Order: sequence, then C-alpha cells, then structure tokens
Amino acid sequence: MDSAEDGAFHLLNQHCNGFMVSQVLFAACELGVFDILAEAPEPLGSAVVATRLGTSHRGTELLLDACVSLELLTLDTRGGGARYGNTELSRTFLTRTSPKSQLNMLFYLATTTYQCWAHLANAVREGKNQYTKAFGVHSEGLFSAIYRSETECQQFMLGLQEVWSVHGGAVMAAFDLSTFPVICDLGGDFFKDPLPEADLYILARVLHDWTDEKCSHLLARIHHTCKPGGGILVVESLLDEDRRGPLTTQLYSLNMLVQTEGRERTAAEYYALVSLAGFQDFQLKKTGQIYDVILARK
Repeated sequence: MDSAEDGAFHLLNQHCNGFMVSQVLFAACELGVFDILAEAPEPLGSAVVATRLGTSHRGTELLLDACVSLELLTLDTRGGGARYGNTELSRTFLTRTSPKSQLNMLFYLATTTYQCWAHLANAVREGKNQYTKAFGVHSEGLFSAIYRSETECQQFMLGLQEVWSVHGGAVMAAFDLSTFPVICDLGGDFFKDPLPEADLYILARVLHDWTDEKCSHLLARIHHTCKPGGGILVVESLLDEDRRGPLTTQLYSLNMLVQTEGRERTAAEYYALVSLAGFQDFQLKKTGQIYDVILARK
C-alpha cells in the first residue's frame, strides 16, 4: 500500500476497533480495576491486581496493558516487572470515591445503550428505537428499558447526576438566574401531570428525547403554566447549523434514534420550537463544553 492507503487503512482499523476500546473501559470499570489501584499506596503488579479482583492472571495482565495504551493507567517498569497505577483521568472519573466519578453513567452505557447500538442498522431501516430487539420491551415506552428494574433506574438517575458533576457548573453559570425566585427542574410525566407553578423551568437533556410535535406540546404546557416574566432554560448538545458536526453531537443524535424517538437539534431548530410555544427573548450561550444553554422568556 502507498502512504495514502496506509493512512486510510489505519483510520479504518481505528473505527472498526472502537467497540473494543469501549469494552476495555467498561470491563475495567465493572471489575473494579481503578478502585483497587486507588486504594493501594503504590502501583501494583498484575498478579496482585488479579488476586484482589479474583480474576485470571493472564486476562488481567492483558486488560491492564490495554488500559495503559488507552492512557487509563500508568506503567512503572523500574526495578524489573510491571506495576500499574491510575492516571489523572481514571482517578478523577473512574473511581467510586471521586466527586466527579462517572461510573454509574458508564455502567448505564455498557448495559443499556451498548445493547441498543448493536441494532443501529435496523434502527436506520425502521426509523425507531430498538428496545424490542435489545430487551424484549415495547418500543413505545420510551424509558421502559431504562426502568426495567429498580437497579437500572437508580443507576440511570445516578449517572445523570454524575454528568452534571462535570458539566453543571458551566451550565448554571451561563446566565444570571437570580431574577427567577422559583425554579423547577422538570421531570416526571410532564405530558400528563399538572405542572408546578414556577418562574423558570429547566429542561436539561429533555427535548432531545422527543419528536417536534411532543416538544411543542410540552413547551406549550409550560408556557401556559409559567408565571408572567418567567421562562425556560434548555440544556442540550447542539448541532452546528449545517448539521456537519460536532461529531459527539452527531453520535448523540444517532443514540436518540436507537433509544428514543427524538434527535439532537440546531440552535435555529430550538428557536423555532420555543417561539412557536410563545416564548420570546431567545438567548443562546455556548459553554465550550458538550452542552450549551438556551434561555427564553414568556
């Protein structure tokens, strides 16, 4: 192969092996690799890690070496042998005791989201979520797979809290919200249940779950209940106006296909939705992170 083909084939291999990378991360989290290393006063050899985890020596060594290459672990070979420790990434996001731990969200991705993505091609064919094929539950019940057990439900809720432990600061600092005395973080069955009266309604990663029609219905309900001068705070991952990126948001939109009935949207599309519901003074703040913030008033 020439150099161009070499580069193309390397990129192809990276894409093909992406699911293996995810599974290395998921397996290391499930087994407790990062917690074991966090508890140790110094880096540990693979045999010690295997003994403490109750796993095979061969399998543990292979997993630890892959984690080193993925920059999830450090490797110390001084004095002969190999000893492993946590990186700043794993200490911060992959240990149970860290205030910014993302473990519950990763467990949710591994046990629910990953299963749905196995049926992505079918989701593209059908244009609907894949809960029936992945879990044998009705696809109409949008969160039926997530709520299929108390453990899964709790894991998902904790995972959402973990996401905001990282992104919440930037989101809540985007606008001065001191003018809103009563703030409602909207959840529950907001399509049917009476909405509590508030000055500001937060819709954090809510609208992307639903069709335009259902979003319009929900926004109209909020506008009807919202106090005069009140508003909504929409937190979502926004597509560029030409829909050519960012890649993370494009992947999230595909995830909405396999798991919900919604999609990620551009700022202009959210402007159309909230304006149709009667909200005005549309303001957008880019946080520089995955999630951006929209404020609109009644």
